[in-house]
Amino acid sequence: MSTPHNSANKGDIAKTVLMPGDPLRARFIAENYLEDVVCYNEIRNMYGYTGKYKGVPISVQGSGMGMSSIGIYSWELFNVYDVDNIIRVGTAGAIADYVELRDVVIGMSASTDSAYAKQYRLPGTYAPTASWKLLSAAVKAAEAKGSRFHVGNLFSSELFYDDADSLADWKKMNVLAIEMEAASLYMNAARAGKNALTIVTVSDCPLRGLATTAEERQTTFRDMMEIALEAAITL
Repeated sequence: MSTPHNSANKGDIAKTVLMPGDPLRARFIAENYLEDVVCYNEIRNMYGYTGKYKGVPISVQGSGMGMSSIGIYSWELFNVYDVDNIIRVGTAGAIADYVELRDVVIGMSASTDSAYAKQYRLPGTYAPTASWKLLSAAVKAAEAKGSRFHVGNLFSSELFYDDADSLADWKKMNVLAIEMEAASLYMNAARAGKNALTIVTVSDCPLRGLATTAEERQTTFRDMMEIALEAAITL
């Protein structure tokens, strides 16, 4: 049952997986929120854990950076390990003027400059979208927590260093924030007939020159973690 990237056996992984890009954030979630935790993967230091949150089995696993990396790990979770739901919990850069540092953004859709969709040979442009049941559960959890959050379109970029400096073009289309994983996650879920959602915390505002520290990004963005966990146990 194991893959070149995951040493888990059948039954080791829960039906719902939280997926941060940073494997150390996966460990942080496991150690601070889950009970009866078992580590099922350490290949490439892409840690994966299964435990219980309020009595419900939940797994958490790193995805790495970028659409190619989360594309591999989420494909295997959906198609090899029979995972039904993946909730990405990560960081993003604010694009919209009204999105502030440390705000939570729930990705209803994910625009992209990636060619990831070419593999499906579609006769047009595909619009990657979140699963409604995960989206609605996350919104309810965010409202119950009283978090400052926004719901809307993310931009999943292929590039971290973009020579074209194109954020202003996405801003005029009311894209809320830029990140690097949601679009391929949403496409993998759609192709597998499964569910996916991206919840991100704004770690920087590139158009305004604002940023948080690396340690904050790894350990202190708890609102999105708790929103994702609360949404997960309602499924």
